Amino acid sequence: MKIAVHQMCSGIDPTENTKKVITGVHSAAGQGAQMYFAPEMSVLLDRDRRRAKESILIEASNPFLNDICKAAADTNIWVHLGSMPVLHEDESGRYGNRSFLIDNTGIVRARYDKMHLFDVDLSTGESWRESSAYRGGDGPVLVDTPLGLMGMTICYDMRFPDLYSKLVQAGARVFAVPAAFTVPTGKAHWHVLLRARAIESAAFVIAAAQSGTHADGRATYGHSLVVDPWGEVLLDMGEGEGLACIELDLTRVDAVRSQIPVHLNRREIPAI
Repeated sequence: MKIAVHQMCSGIDPTENTKKVITGVHSAAGQGAQMYFAPEMSVLLDRDRRRAKESILIEASNPFLNDICKAAADTNIWVHLGSMPVLHEDESGRYGNRSFLIDNTGIVRARYDKMHLFDVDLSTGESWRESSAYRGGDGPVLVDTPLGLMGMTICYDMRFPDLYSKLVQAGARVFAVPAAFTVPTGKAHWHVLLRARAIESAAFVIAAAQSGTHADGRATYGHSLVVDPWGEVLLDMGEGEGLACIELDLTRVDAVRSQIPVHLNRREIPAI
């Protein structure tokens, strides 16, 4: 089955970013892909929260999401919108970093709010406090797709293998891991963490990423990856924007799981 991965350098204008996504969706469909994957914060990437506030809306009345749903229906392709910020429905005034799976009729089949929020001070002097503006998701999300059961995760989630273990135990055969990884952490950990999640889960990992220097001043690592259940990197998009299509052999999941049956050999670990 053919999928398309879109590596972007999203900026502070959600209208322009949405146009890029829609162009990517049309291009993916034109190349015969059945599913399209976009990175984290593909519709809006802006660390100036005062400026971004004007563009962050509730899901129910979000014109950017509506336009992307229409593009999915117009092109008959499934769309994984890596994530976009939405005003949370709990009326707390905080946001959700929300991923959407849209089917080929334009219907949102599943949504996932990033569970693990990135609060860190880096040696480079960069400081991130997602929890000051965002509300973490309440739990994992597994959804049926043309690729099989897919676990929806976002960026920093990849550092928490328990999340992936729970999703695999529930039947996941593929993971979406959209991201906007910083350059220092990307160089150190991006490839090894994604390969580890694929190997320990014996599942495909599809990680569409942001890449480049963005309008808000941040820089992201790029290197969108597709990793097979054996841990082989099937696609590495390097740096810069672009769209890449790749064929996935979905029988690889069962083949690898029969070679190393970790899921059958798993035991519950008692508390220490």
